[in-house]
Amino acid sequence: MQRFLTASRWLLALTLGFFGSQYLLTNPRILEAWPWLAQLKGLQHIFTLAFLTIIFGIILFYFLGLLWKYGYVLVKSLAEGINSRPPAQVVGGTVGFLLALILALFISNLFSFIDNRLIAIALAVPTYVVLGYLGIYIGGRMVSDMPNLPETFSKFTGPTKGKGAIPKVLDTSAIIDGRIVEVAATGFLEGDLIVPEFVLKELRHIADSSVDLTRAKGRRGLDYIQTLQELPNMNVSITSKDYKDIDEVDLKLLRLAQDLKGAVITGDYNLNKVAILQKIPVLNVNDLSNAVKPNAIPGEVFDVEILRKGKEAEQGVGFLDDGTMIVVDKAKNRIGEELMVEVTSVLQTPAGRMIFAKIKE
Repeated sequence: MQRFLTASRWLLALTLGFFGSQYLLTNPRILEAWPWLAQLKGLQHIFTLAFLTIIFGIILFYFLGLLWKYGYVLVKSLAEGINSRPPAQVVGGTVGFLLALILALFISNLFSFIDNRLIAIALAVPTYVVLGYLGIYIGGRMVSDMPNLPETFSKFTGPTKGKGAIPKVLDTSAIIDGRIVEVAATGFLEGDLIVPEFVLKELRHIADSSVDLTRAKGRRGLDYIQTLQELPNMNVSITSKDYKDIDEVDLKLLRLAQDLKGAVITGDYNLNKVAILQKIPVLNVNDLSNAVKPNAIPGEVFDVEILRKGKEAEQGVGFLDDGTMIVVDKAKNRIGEELMVEVTSVLQTPAGRMIFAKIKE
C-alpha cells in the first residue's frame, strides 16, 4: 500500500511538473522576459522540457508529501475537535462562519478601490481569516448560552448510539491493572474509551524498561489495549491530541477529559484526588472492585485459612477468595489452620475493606 501511494505521488508530481514546464515554455510573457527559451527547437526543446519536468516533479513530490503529512494531522485534529463538541454548538459555529464570510465579502469589496492590487489582497486575506474565526467562536458561544436550546436541538437529532454516555479517558495505571478489560467485556461500561497517544508513549517506555517486572507490565498494558479494541461492544479510539505546554502525563489526562467533557478511568489514588479537586468525573477501578465485593455483616460465619501473624498481639490474618483481608483475634498460633470465624466488625479504608472476626467456638 505504501509503495502504491508513493508511486501515485510520483505520477501526480511528474504530471503537474510536465504541465508546469509546458506552460513555462509557451507563455508569451515568460518568452518575452527570456527570449532564449523561444529559440529552443527540436531536441533542445525536448531535453529542456524533460529537465524542467523532472526538477518540478521532484519539488512537487516533496511538497505533496509535506501537504499530506501536515494536512492529515490538521484534518484529524479538526475532526476530533468537532466530534468533542455538542451538535448544537457545531451548527451554531457553522452558521456563524457562513455569516462571517458574507460580511467579509462585502468588506473586501471595499478594498477593490485601492489601486495597488497587492495591498488589497493583503488586507482581504486577514479580513476573511479574522471574521471567519470570530463567526465560529461567537456562533458556537451564542448557541451554548441560549437556555434549553441544546436540549431542544438534541430532540430533533433522534436517538444515537451510546446516548447519555460520556467519553472516558484511560489512565496508564488502569490499563496496566487490567481489570477494566473484564469490566468492559461484561457490558457494564458505556461510551467511548479514549486512549491518548501520550499514554501509549508512556506504556512503550515502560515496555522497553531494563527491569523484567516493569517491562512485563508495560507489554501487558499494550496487550490489554488490543483486547479492548477487539471487544464487539466497545468503541476504543486513539487520539493524537496532546498538550505541549504540559509535561506531566496525569495533568494532560485531566486536561483532555475537560476538553472532551468526559471522565478519567484510573487506579491511581493521587490522580483520583486531583480529579475530584478539579471537579472532573473520575472512575476508580479500585472503588469499583470494592463496591462489587460481597458485604459481610457482624455475626456472619464462614471458614478462612490463617496465613500469617497480624500487627497486633494474638491476631492472625487470612484472606477471602476476592482478596478481602480478615483479621482474626486470638489466631496468632493457628497459622496454617482453616478456622470457622464469626464477623465482629467491618472497616472500609481507601485501600479496600477489612473484616475483623473472632474464632467461632
